[in-house]
Amino acid sequence: MGELVGNKHVEYVLSVERRKDDFHSVLMEHLRVNGAYWGLGTLDLLGKLDTVDTEDVVSWIMKCQHKSGGFGGNIGHDPHLLYTLSAVQVLALFDMLDVLDIDKMSHHCKKKMDPFPGIYGEKLILVFCCVGALAITGSLHHIDKDILGWWLCERQVKSGGLNGRPEKLPDVCYSWWVLSSLVMIDRVHWIDKEKLIKYILDCQDTEKGGISDRPDDAVDVYHTYFGVAGLSLLEYPGVKAIDPAYALPVNVVNRIFFGRCST
Repeated sequence: MGELVGNKHVEYVLSVERRKDDFHSVLMEHLRVNGAYWGLGTLDLLGKLDTVDTEDVVSWIMKCQHKSGGFGGNIGHDPHLLYTLSAVQVLALFDMLDVLDIDKMSHHCKKKMDPFPGIYGEKLILVFCCVGALAITGSLHHIDKDILGWWLCERQVKSGGLNGRPEKLPDVCYSWWVLSSLVMIDRVHWIDKEKLIKYILDCQDTEKGGISDRPDDAVDVYHTYFGVAGLSLLEYPGVKAIDPAYALPVNVVNRIFFGRCST
């Protein structure tokens, strides 16, 4: 089994941030707030959040806030619940939630709360949202953990990777969507952890950094973050612990809710 090339992934994330005008960057312009969360989340899990300028990031994030209180995917873009969540998560990483007008943002969220359309209605993402909500509210007893755990464990294929639905190919991002729910319902020991770790590591670009959905595919920030987050849930050495419900490092969650830090 190979090893996580953490420094290469840090270099990759930072290189993506520097690419402002290339074709890929233009295509992702409307998702830049989400990309910031994925990239900065990766840096934090690898202990390298200090490689970016806090003031620059926070200033840009706040410029993405619409007058309604919600956040768009970039400056001047319409607000959306997904971008609002990512913006809050980014600010939480830097311990800067106090710059938010919580009442204004909450009002926007209440007005816009409706089922996510299109790709955001994918079953595993909804499972994560439901299990996470129940975990946060102390209501996991409403779930049949064995039945849900069995269905989630069936997502592991021969290569060790996890898929989103039966008969589909594995994808590194499900190392988060599946694992987080398994951790929350205490059934993560039902999968082969070593095979999944190997699958994630096999999806690395060990020369230029970044993680792809499947071995030998092109890397991107989305799969890099969820690959590293999956390794965190699998307690891989050198990766900070992540909270499976909040999708933030455990020390960030502790700081927000308990006023203390933990690694």
